[in-house]
Amino acid sequence: MRRLRVILHGKKFLNAGVGFFPHRRGLCALPSFAVNDEVHNQVCVEGGAKSRTVILDRPSYLNALTTPLVAKLKKLYESWEDNPDVGLVLMKGSGRAFCSGADAVYLFALHNEGKDEECKTFFETLYKLVYLQGTYLKPHVAFLDGITMGCGAGIAIPGMFRVATDKTVFGTPETQLGFHPDAGASFYLSHLPGYLGEYLALTGDKLNGVEMIACGLATHYVLNARFPWIEERLTKLTTDDPTVIEHSLAQYGDLVYPSNTSVLRKIEIIDKCFSYDTVEEIADALEREASSSSDDWCKTALRKLKDASPLSLKVALQSIQDGRFQSLDQCLAREYRISLNMISGKVSNDFYEGVRARLVEKDFAPKWDPPSLGEVSTDMVKCCFSSTGEFTPELELPVATREPYF
Repeated sequence: MRRLRVILHGKKFLNAGVGFFPHRRGLCALPSFAVNDEVHNQVCVEGGAKSRTVILDRPSYLNALTTPLVAKLKKLYESWEDNPDVGLVLMKGSGRAFCSGADAVYLFALHNEGKDEECKTFFETLYKLVYLQGTYLKPHVAFLDGITMGCGAGIAIPGMFRVATDKTVFGTPETQLGFHPDAGASFYLSHLPGYLGEYLALTGDKLNGVEMIACGLATHYVLNARFPWIEERLTKLTTDDPTVIEHSLAQYGDLVYPSNTSVLRKIEIIDKCFSYDTVEEIADALEREASSSSDDWCKTALRKLKDASPLSLKVALQSIQDGRFQSLDQCLAREYRISLNMISGKVSNDFYEGVRARLVEKDFAPKWDPPSLGEVSTDMVKCCFSSTGEFTPELELPVATREPYF
């Protein structure tokens, strides 16, 4: 069984995140330019000596992603990869979020307007961007300063460097919305120590910046107050050498350890309860732990499972289990099938019900269909993983010409 015991032993484990996603070769770069974005200024660009900084600028929406915004990001990244004057790409968010993920209300509105094809386009464009970042030829630094949720993490974690801060809040809350952890989540969550990935996927629990460093989701940690200094240093670099960038990030980094109340201190219980093959067995294990101990953590985790969509829980668990044995492109292709099947309503309308209850009407009382784990059949889960049909082709990724460095 994979363990997280090393989490309690400090510096050795803090460096694990850097090795988790190896570095790629660098390319050289030159001067700067400014981009006047047409997507309502939702994406801004700043130029450094040999760098470009892309800024997600929808602070009122916690920088949530829409199709035009994702398409713009993809276009920028493609142009910079082909530009010999650009050697380093940085990404950050404005306001109190890096990126809260997909704009679920936006997708909800598209569905209500009968624009399901546009919903499909969103996921196709998003997953292609994730793969582009996961195979990017140039160093990429994502500043996860603030809320980093769902596919907001998906557009950052595939990159070479992920910098967490004391303001970082990471989570994959999709099962609470009747959906599944996507945008590469089934890959990176399945590669976390122990069964931490299953726990995060099913409960939607959050991690802070220190915890992201400890489990390898982030490569560096810096206090928010030092953020301007490290950004200034990176934008002044005249090299694309990953080792130089790594050294610059480390210079401003802080040595940190998870607190005694961190969920990572619960790794033995997490491994014990979340290592089962089915959600029912996981729930039963949590029930046993809750009844035999005075630890409220088990009760909280169990409550989160009960609040989530039963179908989403089973789909999410299967997706994480599959991801452990699949490459990034295979995970994205599978997630694409799941996403299209879940938004189509072919099996259930839980996604739209979850968004309605938690984000639109906010009565926080979703009526899941099916309403219980026992009523979610094996065929229902299989249907979510099945091909989307002859009129919707599989997700096509340039696997023959691009090599992931995950």
